[in-house]
Amino acid sequence: MREYLLTLCVTAAVTYLLTGPVRKFAIVAGAMPEIRARDVHREPTPRLGGIAMFFGLCAGLLVADHLKSLNEVFAKSNEPRALLSGAALIWLIGVLDDKFEIDALIKLGGQMIAAGVMVMQGLTILWLPVPGVGTVSLTQWQGTLLTVALVVVTINAVNFADGLDGLAAGMVCIAAAAFFMYAYRIWYGYGLEAAAPATLFAAVLIGMCLGFLAHNMHPARIFMGDSGSMLIGLVLAAAAISVTGQVDPDAMNLFSGSERATVHQTVPVYIPLLLPLTIIAVPVVDFFLAIVRRTWRGQSPFAADRGHLHHRLLDIGHSHSRAVLIMYFWSALISFGALAYSVNSASMWIVLGVMALSAVGLVLLLLPRFTPRAPRWAEAFVPPRYRRRRRAEDAQPMPAVVHESGPSGHRTPVGAGAAGINGATALGPRRRLEGRKAESSR
Repeated sequence: MREYLLTLCVTAAVTYLLTGPVRKFAIVAGAMPEIRARDVHREPTPRLGGIAMFFGLCAGLLVADHLKSLNEVFAKSNEPRALLSGAALIWLIGVLDDKFEIDALIKLGGQMIAAGVMVMQGLTILWLPVPGVGTVSLTQWQGTLLTVALVVVTINAVNFADGLDGLAAGMVCIAAAAFFMYAYRIWYGYGLEAAAPATLFAAVLIGMCLGFLAHNMHPARIFMGDSGSMLIGLVLAAAAISVTGQVDPDAMNLFSGSERATVHQTVPVYIPLLLPLTIIAVPVVDFFLAIVRRTWRGQSPFAADRGHLHHRLLDIGHSHSRAVLIMYFWSALISFGALAYSVNSASMWIVLGVMALSAVGLVLLLLPRFTPRAPRWAEAFVPPRYRRRRRAEDAQPMPAVVHESGPSGHRTPVGAGAAGINGATALGPRRRLEGRKAESSR
């Protein structure tokens, strides 16, 4: 455990220290795209944060290779090298996209190639425990297709979640923490060396996310970009593939009896690992909802919009920070709930606890709909949004603004609170908006 913690700390420190210089490099290189319609930030922010995260990954693997216990992972398995090869390829594609905005189909092809590179070096799914059937061995083509599909879905799910400051890095960090605890339990608790690479990948992934979060929390000073979101998605998928496809469930010897009975009893243990979609359930649900929504409208599944879950939280009335914390809450509830269920599936307290926390999460989601008003004596101790309006303020007339209606140029006074008046348009100049309209009409 000390060596894993050392690897985690080194990865986090390298990522944190390199993010500042990378931010300056991104500004000089011009990797600061203009604000788009779906963006929630108001100022251009540099990308390319994935550069620091990739070098943090390299530093973590390099340190682990020189440690006494973790060195056996590199000696007995080729999976760390496979991960580094696939990560380098997907990181390079992400850097090019952050700078030049490459086509979505090209990125999809690069993701499939990166997954294929890892498969060629042995990081693939060899078998699956199926309830009621037993351990099902996969052919080479079946294992390859399943591995590539799992990598591509996980990468794009994390990429879709990267819409608010600190959202993607925090959610993946929570998922990686739950994953590390489970993989370490398999490796140390049951003595299965095949789970050691997945435990190492999860520890390095936690360090990458923690080191970058210090610069990426709201208000973010730098974005990870596709170079970072696709990278951490690939590392998470690689860890799940390693422990799912390489660890034989019969080797755990948890239960006596036939192989079919053994696999049936260990299904609660392997459900969170068969598909890492349960670990990152929130971004995966957002991913599939986005595909359905865009396809229904006749758009490309890769066309960007403002219909993601975090955008909906902002539209409901949550602040930026509260929306991120709510997404953290649901990610932790699902990932650690699945972890607790895998450890003791017979405990009713775990199910009741998950249900109670789910009810709390629903209350948090609807919080802007129910804004309580504090009594007069407590108004000095609560934020302004919980205070009652003063009668004097209510009696003040609404300031009038001049609004131009029609091509004739006739101006009529309109109340500032009237419906249909955009706040930014009513308070500020309209040159920027009119310029955009003129360009769009062309």
